[in-house]
Amino acid sequence: MAVHDTIGDFLTIIRNASMAHKASCTSQHSKMRAAIAAILKDEGYIHDFSEGQDEKGFKTLTLKLKFAGTTPAITGIERHSTPGRRLYYGCKDIPRVLGGLGVAILTTSKGVMRARDAREAGVGGEFVCKVW
Repeated sequence: MAVHDTIGDFLTIIRNASMAHKASCTSQHSKMRAAIAAILKDEGYIHDFSEGQDEKGFKTLTLKLKFAGTTPAITGIERHSTPGRRLYYGCKDIPRVLGGLGVAILTTSKGVMRARDAREAGVGGEFVCKVW
């Protein structure tokens, strides 16, 4: 049985597009991907994101990437918890990314949120990815 990491694929699409200096990138739509894109927009890593449909009628998610001159705003993005190794943290044990300069994204019982918001809300969850 094959196991596919759809969130890992989404992060790879973003990483490859930013390193190739593309203005935008498109991926399949899911609620989790849309929530991650919303956090990236709030943190200033992307300009905007929009939902649409491809020629076959499937929902898509398009991200407009952000650059400072020729340098991408996203210098690093990596998957932390994988389908074969789920990593869960309590609210007091959530690791910081680059001493607070990056952002960690978690799935909690209250939805997908930044690590900072999860600490304030007093909830833990699965550490999905980190961005810097």
